Amino acid sequence: QVQLVESGGGSVQAGGSLRLSCAASGFGFIYTRYCIGWFRQAPGKEREGVAAIEGDGQTNYARYADFVKGRFTISKAYAQNTLYLEMNSLKPEDTAVYYCAARPRGGDCSPSPGVFDYWGRGTQVTVSS
Repeated sequence: QVQLVESGGGSVQAGGSLRLSCAASGFGFIYTRYCIGWFRQAPGKEREGVAAIEGDGQTNYARYADFVKGRFTISKAYAQNTLYLEMNSLKPEDTAVYYCAARPRGGDCSPSPGVFDYWGRGTQVTVSS
């Protein structure tokens, strides 16, 4: 069973930055074999994809939702089995619960919520104007 635990959420003012972390564990979990992503869900809205990444450690492929391109960066620390999301130039509309999720590699590694198998419980990000 794969377990994902997010951390790093909090409250910031618009224009500020946060870095989210997602620690992965579980029998047989090897980062290089998974497509891993970040998602978010604001109150009253559907869960949406933010970014996803896959790779072998030397070469990684990341994909981003248009609304975060140039502001957010997804990365992995293989030795620590940890996924990160660096968020800069935060806006009030970025306020949401942020989740990390994983699925075995295969096909296009895009942040599409419906195809991910394992989910964390989320961490709250609040951006005030």
